[in-house]
Amino acid sequence: MDLQQLIKKCQKNNAKAQATLYKLYAGKLFAVCCKYSKNNTEAEDNLHDGFITIFNKIHQFQHQGSFEGWMKRIMIHTALEKYRKDKVFPLVNEEIETSIPETIDEGELNLSQLLESIQKLPSRYRLVFNLYVLDGYSHKEIAKLLSISEGTSKSNLSRAKAILKKELSNMTPTNTNKTALL
Repeated sequence: MDLQQLIKKCQKNNAKAQATLYKLYAGKLFAVCCKYSKNNTEAEDNLHDGFITIFNKIHQFQHQGSFEGWMKRIMIHTALEKYRKDKVFPLVNEEIETSIPETIDEGELNLSQLLESIQKLPSRYRLVFNLYVLDGYSHKEIAKLLSISEGTSKSNLSRAKAILKKELSNMTPTNTNKTALL
């Protein structure tokens, strides 16, 4: 069965088609949820809530553009809605060290360390960083999604990058094989 047929069956609330769609995309969409969640448990909750929304709104998909992209946007909006509802934007110490190195040792850093460091960011910084750097949203779009100003979005991105640079530079020993980061 091709994707178009699967979508049409899901639009008719076919449970087998919904299960198939879930199995096909849960892994990719879980990775999206991880970017916007504090931990795996929260990511799983966002994934399940996002799929409920997908199945409730699948009749709105017009078969124009990427279906996977449509689902990804729903997952992002599901995670962001949780943050807006819970008001999970705690105060953060705003002091940032100014002597943060611009490079790190590329031989010593791995993807899991980078993702772990991103997940450790304060919620508001992590959300802005992921939306801007990883998903290509503009500061104007981020401001609208998070109900903040564009200036706050830019400031949060700058602070997120500074925290990540400091965190990642602490993970790697200094030597001559360095590459630019962030």
